[in-house]
Amino acid sequence: MEETAAIVLAAGKSTRMMSDLPKVLHEICGRAMLGYVLDACRLAGVDRLFVVVGYGKDHVIRRFEGEPDVVWVEQKEQKGTGHAVQCCREGLRDFNGGVLVIAGDMPLVRRETLAGLIDVRQASGDAVTIATTFLDDPTGYGRIVRDAEGGLKAIVEHADCTAEQREIKEVNPSYYCFDAQRLFSALAQVQPAAGKGEYYITDAVGILRRSGHGVSATVTIPAEDATGINSRLDLAMVNRMMQDRIQFALMSDGVTIVDPDNTWIESDASVGRDTVVYPFTVIHSGASIGKGCRIGPFARVAGDETVADGVCVGPFGGEGVVRP
Repeated sequence: MEETAAIVLAAGKSTRMMSDLPKVLHEICGRAMLGYVLDACRLAGVDRLFVVVGYGKDHVIRRFEGEPDVVWVEQKEQKGTGHAVQCCREGLRDFNGGVLVIAGDMPLVRRETLAGLIDVRQASGDAVTIATTFLDDPTGYGRIVRDAEGGLKAIVEHADCTAEQREIKEVNPSYYCFDAQRLFSALAQVQPAAGKGEYYITDAVGILRRSGHGVSATVTIPAEDATGINSRLDLAMVNRMMQDRIQFALMSDGVTIVDPDNTWIESDASVGRDTVVYPFTVIHSGASIGKGCRIGPFARVAGDETVADGVCVGPFGGEGVVRP
């Protein structure tokens, strides 16, 4: 099996979020959103991990300084997704495997999606494989235009769509897997978009197709997984989606959550089987709760606390809670 690298695009500002904090550092269930993307790449079997940073780069690097497998690449000018990927060319000069390209503000991405892209591209030998999804309201997303045989013909950005193309529900959530050498060859031919002067990764897909290379869009993902974050409303929506995933996983492992809508459990919290979590309880990232416990109502377990097996924790703490 060939090696796989990943390029994670994390250079953007939080302009529409009205924030001075780099977008990828905003938290989803107690964890910076970039962390979810990095872990999905690792779990999918990525061998080399490049993160493109720009705005607030020092803050981003400092937040993840304990993760030595990350190679940080600076995009000094934010000139589009194609330019951001091109910044990694030197680091991948002699690399002949596949390259995942994904945005760092897509924390709902799943390992299975990335692994599927890797497997499909390797099996087909295509220059690029992309994931698609179907949205009832595709406004703002690039549309997937297919040919008469159902193959990928083009990705057309929303602003450039004809009235007919805007009716297409299949969209591009921006999950790609490229052949490394063909990717950078195509990027060298991308021209800046009129007006903004930015270079787009989608143009590389079109160049590859016109050059006779295989391009495919055969991996379909749930619509939820295509949710990016561009506003505080998006942030709240994705927090709710991630909270549902966290609670579902815990309940599947034998934890009772009496009222999921009024319970908050952060990423990387550990809760043992047969524990009951009552309403209005907050369990922070890093907390460790044993088996057969009763937590709440109106309780809080901090990230540095450990709750022994069989302990009851109420609003004011409980016997058996270990604090540093």
